[in-house]
Amino acid sequence: MEIHISGKYSLGRKIGSGSFGEIFMGKDLTNDMEVSIKLEHSQAKHAQLLHESRIYQILQGGPGIPEFYWFGNEGAFNILITELLGPSLEDLFNFCQRKFSVKTVLMIADQMISRLEYIHAKNLIHRDVKPENFLMGLGRKHTILYTIDYGLAKKYKDPKTNVHIPYLEGKSLTGTARYASVNTHLGIEQSRRDDLEGAAYVLFYFLRGNLPWQGFTMQNKKEKYDMIKDLKIATLPEHLSQGFPDEFGKLLSYTRGLRFDERPDYAYLKKLFRDRMIQESYRNDFIYDWIILASRQDED
Repeated sequence: MEIHISGKYSLGRKIGSGSFGEIFMGKDLTNDMEVSIKLEHSQAKHAQLLHESRIYQILQGGPGIPEFYWFGNEGAFNILITELLGPSLEDLFNFCQRKFSVKTVLMIADQMISRLEYIHAKNLIHRDVKPENFLMGLGRKHTILYTIDYGLAKKYKDPKTNVHIPYLEGKSLTGTARYASVNTHLGIEQSRRDDLEGAAYVLFYFLRGNLPWQGFTMQNKKEKYDMIKDLKIATLPEHLSQGFPDEFGKLLSYTRGLRFDERPDYAYLKKLFRDRMIQESYRNDFIYDWIILASRQDED
């Protein structure tokens, strides 16, 4: 039996899970357009979809922000309906045998920094920067990098008064430990710098295939988080970028050096990677590794 939502959308097959809820493919019955439908039990202990729907509405119209269509409650579920996107960077990394070329990572860096710059310009921080939360668009938008999963996003600045949130310590870790900033591990309130430090770890992950603090089996979560924190603190940016363009190490050094309430110089960071593209004689042509690999497979 076909399940209808709001009398306008039909629920299709499950395509994934977010931090808070299950994600399904769906269809807008008025125009046959495919959509993404996120379901969360309305009695969930930490219900996030209402919050996420509000974040989507604040961000609407920005580059790489999925279109928001509907939020509501039906039966036992909160439901968020947004634009359907393509595979995540984690999916594409696996498709490419967990190896991206320097050119592909440089092109990803440019779009990733731009997405975070836009989110920050709307007085928000994402707080869960990881490969699974960046997806490519579909069809004519297949070269555009999108940012999703705003369940943990929060305001870092009051849009009316422009007052930054206060510096606090003793916070529990919010986000994904593998990509969390050192300050997040230390229990310090997150701000813009932490999203960008997370982006630096994501880019290193793509360059190297893994990060030095991956793959350890510990007794419990606290031991694991402490081990990750200690290794991050001990790992110098220049060690992480050994054998790769030093711009990636510069990004990490720069973000680690930012003050809590300091506005990052996004133009400087994007110029770092654009200049390296020119040095390497790469064209920012949006021909990513997965596009080349897929076209080769089509030829076979």
